[in-house]
Amino acid sequence: MASITVLGGTGYAGGHIVDEAAARGHRVTSWSRSLPERQVEGVTYRTGSVTDEVTLAEAVQGADVVILALSPRGPMAGEVEKVADALITRLTGTDTRLGVIGGAGSLQVAPGGPRLVDGDGFPDAFKAEALELTRVLTELRASDDSLDWFFLSPAANFGAYNPGERTGHYRVGGDVLLTDEQGTSAISGEDLAVAVVDEIEQPAHRRERFTVAY
Repeated sequence: MASITVLGGTGYAGGHIVDEAAARGHRVTSWSRSLPERQVEGVTYRTGSVTDEVTLAEAVQGADVVILALSPRGPMAGEVEKVADALITRLTGTDTRLGVIGGAGSLQVAPGGPRLVDGDGFPDAFKAEALELTRVLTELRASDDSLDWFFLSPAANFGAYNPGERTGHYRVGGDVLLTDEQGTSAISGEDLAVAVVDEIEQPAHRRERFTVAY
């Protein structure tokens, strides 16, 4: 049983991760700006802004794994990279593992590129957040070897607009976008959470980015 802290634990990705980790018996703490209407039994819910260094220090204290599941949009635009930088500094040289839920934009559409975010069809409205999360990945890759991290890029069609359902099955890839025979790249919120908790329980991607899709 691991002590797992989820930053952004009431968001789409974070909420599913909280649910899955708690269901498997882990000690889970969710941090968010406000309390959710639905609370999972056994989960500790804390409120506060993790952009504040004091709050962030409190949030990560005692955690075996910290999951950064914040979306860099709205008031958090430009802030997620700062939180990631602070986490990298704080967790380097410790036994706490850092997991970041990134977007699909940094994935290559084919081996060697280009990236999804660089394509003509990538929505302009999401480019800024895709590029911010891409910078987070770059900073993780440049971090000291004493930081244990993973960066999970979901499939292209991931979000509340395409919730899907829990199957418990998924394919794993590296830096290239995964698609099915019809060219669709998708994963449900619940199965993304399955992949995250699987990685926590049986680490297979230390200091690596990976992706999951059906």
